[in-house]
Amino acid sequence: MAADLTGTYLTLDDGRPAVRFSRVYDHAIDRVWRFVTDPDELAQWFPSRADFDLRPGGTVRFSGDPNMPESTGTVVAVDPPRHLSFEWGGDELRFDLEELDGKRTRFTLTNVLGEENTADRNGAGWEVCLSALDAKARGASFEGPHAGMSAPWREYYEAYVEAGIPSGAPIPGADA
Repeated sequence: MAADLTGTYLTLDDGRPAVRFSRVYDHAIDRVWRFVTDPDELAQWFPSRADFDLRPGGTVRFSGDPNMPESTGTVVAVDPPRHLSFEWGGDELRFDLEELDGKRTRFTLTNVLGEENTADRNGAGWEVCLSALDAKARGASFEGPHAGMSAPWREYYEAYVEAGIPSGAPIPGADA
């Protein structure tokens, strides 16, 4: 049985490929903003620890991902607590938060892809990461991306390939 996919592959108005995910969390927008911007909170569901200089042009320092060397990126835009975008590993990540009723927040992650053939790989990775964030938001735990290749990533990857999402990029941490 194929995994239930929550990501959407799309082409942005500027022609760049992207994958997008949306969730609704039963938390106020300020709490969800901390999930995205606080390095200790983010490290619980994101593949890397990210330390932000939260201003346009600010540096983002990534560490702790066994599949990527320590690196830096740049904050593209920030509008607390509604939007954060930054460069990461050749991609741009956009986090958009929308307050729904003071108690709930719509969370949208758009991964603007540097290369179209990374859509299935990245989509599968975000499924695992966002499962960890979903658990965190419920007060539960899920190892998510920190489980390495034992995470349920492969099932999502195969489902994205089967769905016709662009594929073919190398998979970090997988045997060649």
